[in-house]
Amino acid sequence: MNITEIQDLIKFVAKSGVTEVEIEKKDFKIVIKSEKAIGKVEQQYIVQSAPVAAPQALPTSAPVATPSAPVATESDDSKYIIIKSPMIGTFYRSAGPDKDSFVSVGQSVSKGDTVCIIEAMKLFNEIESEISGKIVKVLVDDASPVEYDQPLFLVDPA
Repeated sequence: MNITEIQDLIKFVAKSGVTEVEIEKKDFKIVIKSEKAIGKVEQQYIVQSAPVAAPQALPTSAPVATPSAPVATESDDSKYIIIKSPMIGTFYRSAGPDKDSFVSVGQSVSKGDTVCIIEAMKLFNEIESEISGKIVKVLVDDASPVEYDQPLFLVDPA
């Protein structure tokens, strides 16, 4: 099963109002659950997959994806902080193809500045920086798919 088929399943869950979809094939099993957040407009999706050869018990209360604070890397870039994706979607560096990027390498950002947009289910979500610093590296290509918690930017907080 490829990423497009999984995204189609998520769209199906969103449109139909179904709270859970489970598909099992020869070599894998995938479960998509929907949980409505109280007081929020958006719906968050939990996608779990496991090989059928090694079945796993699914937790009765699956964790809901929440935006996480940036975490320092553990490689030789340990002095940098990573801005991670708070959701699954398509990463865009600018508001449109003819617009300038929100941030570029070498540019300073402040807490609350928009650094990119992630499109999820036809909704464009502005992602704001949770820290102040200077953009050292953009880790994702424009208009490419991103996963939850995927590193997007390296920021030097100094």
